[in-house]
Amino acid sequence: MSWRTPALIAAAVLLPLALTACSSPESTDAGPAAAKSDGFPYTVENCGVTATYKTPPKRVVTMNQHVTEIMLELGLKKSLVGTAYLDDKVLPKYAKDYASVPVLAKEYPSYEQVLAADPDFVYGGYGSAFTAADGRGRDAFGKAGIQTRLNAESCTKGDQPMDTLYDEIREVGRTFGVPDRAEAWIEQAKADNAATAKKLAGVKPVSVFVYDSGDKTAFTAGGEGIGNELIERAGGTNVFADLDKPFGDASWENVVDRKPDAIVIYDYGATTVEQKKKRLLTDPALADVPAIKNKRFAVMPLSDAVLGVRVPAAVEKLAAQLHPAGEAASAS
Repeated sequence: MSWRTPALIAAAVLLPLALTACSSPESTDAGPAAAKSDGFPYTVENCGVTATYKTPPKRVVTMNQHVTEIMLELGLKKSLVGTAYLDDKVLPKYAKDYASVPVLAKEYPSYEQVLAADPDFVYGGYGSAFTAADGRGRDAFGKAGIQTRLNAESCTKGDQPMDTLYDEIREVGRTFGVPDRAEAWIEQAKADNAATAKKLAGVKPVSVFVYDSGDKTAFTAGGEGIGNELIERAGGTNVFADLDKPFGDASWENVVDRKPDAIVIYDYGATTVEQKKKRLLTDPALADVPAIKNKRFAVMPLSDAVLGVRVPAAVEKLAAQLHPAGEAASAS
């Protein structure tokens, strides 16, 4: 979990449910050559770095899954010359396009590996994508004439994360000369979020503890990221919403004291969901926690719970787990 620890993030969750996902047409597989010429030069401030684009970037390296999926959702496959670091499987809708992009490294590539792809733009998902100590600082890329962008969840505090998501999509769309695709995605996302909110009208919120990982302490979702807003929009309340960061550590004593009714497990990496459940269910200290006593779990791929294009669908899928069929009707 080192890439999402507070030291590396500047400020930085499922069972299937039928839904209408936000998507761009498969035929929109356009690269920079198809980008509109209007809208440039375009100047944007991102996480403390201001950049001006005279034309859309043409050769892009993405680091972290959620920003790769943003690019693919916006039909920018042909702009990608390299990618790295999956948390879990890409969505089936992106699998073919993803397979056409060179994978530079299983996790983060070195600075030299990135340069070898000859990019003019590097897009990172977590603050750790641009760790200066590893030679991948944004300044280093800038000195090499390479523009950069960091997903805004890593540097935005105190706002409404869903609005930050909309801004992220809008700014990426503008940067690559496809603002119409970005706005179409945003409008569909807003409609999907509104439809889920209507289904949940009148439900009693469920108190939720997110278990990402950890043994001596619990690595969990705090109150500053999209994960917290996702829980709220899905009809839950995050018991660690007072943690002023997207992710952070909490003591098991606090988990017990806050008595969550449900536990959302983030699914990724080498530790399976069943292994995580076993760790929770066999801990004597957690025996009296309502979620443990009732074995009430929900599961989310990690890539659903970060600032990317999966979020609107993830809200609906989590809502279906926290409020099974019939519960919403009986509560309204």
